[in-house]
Amino acid sequence: MRLLFIFCLFIPAISIYSQGMENTIPDRLQLTNNVPEDLLAKRSCVFYASTFSNEELDIIQSSFQKSGVDAVAYFKTALVFAGADVTPKIAEFLNKREIDFIVLLSKKDNSYSFTFTPFSGTGDFVNNGQPGWEVHGTDLKEALQVIYRSTVNSQPIKNLLINSYPEKNFPINIIEGRRSDFFAIDLKVDKLAVPWFKDAATDSLLAQFFKEYYPFSYGMTEPGLDAKELRNNGFHYVLSYVHTEGLIARDILGYPNTTNESAITSVTYPNGSLQLKTIPAETPVYKFYFKHLVSGNVFLGTKWDGDTTWLAALRNHVKGFKAELKIP
Repeated sequence: MRLLFIFCLFIPAISIYSQGMENTIPDRLQLTNNVPEDLLAKRSCVFYASTFSNEELDIIQSSFQKSGVDAVAYFKTALVFAGADVTPKIAEFLNKREIDFIVLLSKKDNSYSFTFTPFSGTGDFVNNGQPGWEVHGTDLKEALQVIYRSTVNSQPIKNLLINSYPEKNFPINIIEGRRSDFFAIDLKVDKLAVPWFKDAATDSLLAQFFKEYYPFSYGMTEPGLDAKELRNNGFHYVLSYVHTEGLIARDILGYPNTTNESAITSVTYPNGSLQLKTIPAETPVYKFYFKHLVSGNVFLGTKWDGDTTWLAALRNHVKGFKAELKIP
């Protein structure tokens, strides 16, 4: 099989926090044919696509162990970029574990891609234009052989105690306060912050939706403002969401999951009346919730109401909220 080293310059992309499910790291790297310095002396964290099987991840970690790449943690990319409340927690985990490198694993049409780049220590993960080393191949083991030969020929192996299996199940708690399976009744009097998506067409729909359907006090805000800034502007709650695969979204928000679940039943209101909708478990969904700015308490609503588009998911949540308060 033919293996390629690819290096070119990509232009910067939009913020990783804007929509969820957006892994913009590759777009912000300047790819080279050079193995990152100290890759075999410091710790790495792997972000991998959901298309990888457990068997493939076992093969990858075993090869990394042989190559001297100390991959101490594995996270699904769909989890890492699930939303503005999730991504900073992943970055915080990397800092606590003293991670120095990120390894991106992707697979499409049986073509494998490995990208190695330094971790910036921030919630953006990398700096725009920083170097990254990428290896492509249609055969997994041959691609791993290229990584092995390139690394051991470029620098001494200093990582010695490397796991023989991929460690994947790290708890990431995005809820700093209390988790509640009901709505925030205080919103009848407390003002809600509604962050823009920073996309003109989407923001127009968002503003129109709240003007027509939200019955209480709210205001549109810039995304990324912290709790203190929002409180100083008179807000008590902020509208938040995750956007990722259904099972991952449920796990992030503390819902019980069955790992072999093939579909998730969601409450929807397509014509104004309650209906049940079955969505495949790995399909990306949006799930909205209200977060109290001072306490960090999260109010998820009385029923799972995630949906495949942001507008449908938002309508489900607001409609459920109004139904709970008996507001037509």
